[in-house]
Amino acid sequence: MSNVESPHLISTAPMSCVGILLAAGEGRRFAQQAPGADKLLARLADGRYVAETSAANLHRSVDWVVAVVRPGRPALRACLEMSGCHVLETELASQGMGASLAAAAHYLQARDPEQLPAVVVALADMPWIRRDTYEKVKAALHEAPVVAPVRHGRRGHPVGFRASCLPELAALSGDQGARGLFDRHPVQWVDVSDDGVLHDIDVPADLVGPPDLDSL
Repeated sequence: MSNVESPHLISTAPMSCVGILLAAGEGRRFAQQAPGADKLLARLADGRYVAETSAANLHRSVDWVVAVVRPGRPALRACLEMSGCHVLETELASQGMGASLAAAAHYLQARDPEQLPAVVVALADMPWIRRDTYEKVKAALHEAPVVAPVRHGRRGHPVGFRASCLPELAALSGDQGARGLFDRHPVQWVDVSDDGVLHDIDVPADLVGPPDLDSL
């Protein structure tokens, strides 16, 4: 399950890498079971917020993080800022993941158009992803322009993109996500032992942690 660029294109030079944390989802299923609750501000067993933990895990492997949120969520914005994120509010985020990714890509292009970074895209409702998984995804960007982890044959998160992919990310819209880039570019699939790449916080029961897939 590997599709890699030819060896002469592989580089091991240091790579500027920014994390994009998508934190604009509405969390409807969570709110149905916990009326009035914001799943990203729910607390895990260790007492930390879901969004706080996701941001911290991503921060450890990238230069800095931009978090995309919808307007009107001051508590979430404060949580992410306290976690060290640059917070980007956009009304377009309500249109879906593609629109959120596009907003972040536009932000990075405008911030420093001469030095575009690679990006690692993570979801704020996936706090179980381990640091070594983020490191593996980032490192694999030396081998291919698009990288994703695989656990038990299933593609997971986070997803990595080289700087050359930013214009395509900026052109996304709606809820289409970045699936099209997987069709247009060589992809490096990284096998991991991390169940966290497949599990998000969807309902309150998920706060206890992901199941151990090896024991199923």
